[in-house]
Amino acid sequence: MPTIVFVSPKGGAGKTTSALVLAEQLARSADVTVVDADPNHPIHTWASGENTPKRLRVVSDADEENMIEIIEEAAAQTPFVIVDLEGTAAKIVLLAVSQADLVIVPTQGSQLDAKQASRALRVIKQQEKMSRRPVPYGVLLTRTSPIIRTRTMAHINTAFADAGISVFATELNEREAFKAMFSFGEPLAHLDTREVSNLDKAIANAEAFATEVVSTLRQNKAASATEAA
Repeated sequence: MPTIVFVSPKGGAGKTTSALVLAEQLARSADVTVVDADPNHPIHTWASGENTPKRLRVVSDADEENMIEIIEEAAAQTPFVIVDLEGTAAKIVLLAVSQADLVIVPTQGSQLDAKQASRALRVIKQQEKMSRRPVPYGVLLTRTSPIIRTRTMAHINTAFADAGISVFATELNEREAFKAMFSFGEPLAHLDTREVSNLDKAIANAEAFATEVVSTLRQNKAASATEAA
């Protein structure tokens, strides 16, 4: 079953938000395990709410000693496994990436953040050399404006393309609803439109992101099957 690992060397890049948005979208139609390996366990805290999706479970006791076993066990029990990590330097990151069917590297739309994202990409390349297998990945631009397309953003996209770096077509926009998920401890669909603005647009954005992730996983699986044949 697919294991999706979120890696970011920089705080504030929207890593945990992206992981939770994807998890709760997938949990609408499939069983999902989230391995919350962030020391602060934000997703585990969120999941203590009354309206946590019934098809979503959170494991928060992963460490360097048991990460691979936890991922393997989760993959045997649920169709999707999502791993939320902190930083890129720890051994636990390499262990999780070694099990990944897809690594997602969230980064904000600034030149500084894009440079920081390259640290995560180096970890992926390091793991590829160690395991002698390709590790599919994609950079996810986060906290972007749904209205304004800045020159900086255009430059970053061009730079990634020129470097042959895979970037998701869907961006996770800056939306009040994504912050409200943590504030109220609720999935997107349970938020109140009277308290959260543009909720419908946030839901549409989340659905588009989840759809692209699933499509990417299918394409990667098909490509692997073709290479094996």
